[in-house]
Amino acid sequence: MNPSVLVVEDDAALCELLTWNLSAEGYDVRSTGDGEEALVMVREQAPDAIVLDWMIEQIPGIEVCRQLRKSQETAQIPVIMVTARGEEEDMIRGLKTGADDYMTKPFSPRELMARIEALLRRSRPSLAGNVLKWGDIELDATSHRVRRGGEPLHLGPTEFRLLRYFMERPNRVVSRQQILDGVWGMDSDIDERTVDVHIRRLRKAINREGEADPIRTVRAAGYAMDIN
Repeated sequence: MNPSVLVVEDDAALCELLTWNLSAEGYDVRSTGDGEEALVMVREQAPDAIVLDWMIEQIPGIEVCRQLRKSQETAQIPVIMVTARGEEEDMIRGLKTGADDYMTKPFSPRELMARIEALLRRSRPSLAGNVLKWGDIELDATSHRVRRGGEPLHLGPTEFRLLRYFMERPNRVVSRQQILDGVWGMDSDIDERTVDVHIRRLRKAINREGEADPIRTVRAAGYAMDIN
């Protein structure tokens, strides 16, 4: 059974684009541009994930999200909020309301797919594929194998976990402390400089001459794995 996604977006062209891309990836997709109708659709048949625009008809997306989180039946459905509002305060408000992720328009449909997969992997692992993809890099979480351009890459256990951590958070800047917590565990007493050592090892393992380094160093902030 394919995972299902509800797209709540009142821009008809964007809604059609997202629906087409999600369907092409194997998702069962329903859509509406109306916040009130979205709540009815969720109650009738709960989706596995929701892509929710902030500015929609009848009921704003942020209020739709608030109502979903108030109900025991819908509180655990992953919600990605999409909006043209790019201010930090808006993002914080959206996340505090209960959104699991937040994307500012315009955004790449590829990035949206990756974020949906990451949310499903954490909320309902049985629904998400076991293979993560970034460009020509593929990580098989079941067999613990990594390939780039079809050629096998040889990663140590820590580098494998580190790569998986990045691929589950495409285009998101993460601090060294967040990486430590996510890869080594929150109780770890490993120094943050250890992160830099393992990222150097990971880069050496996955990068090839003449190709762009997918891992970006963000000065004074941390690292990000970019998906274009």
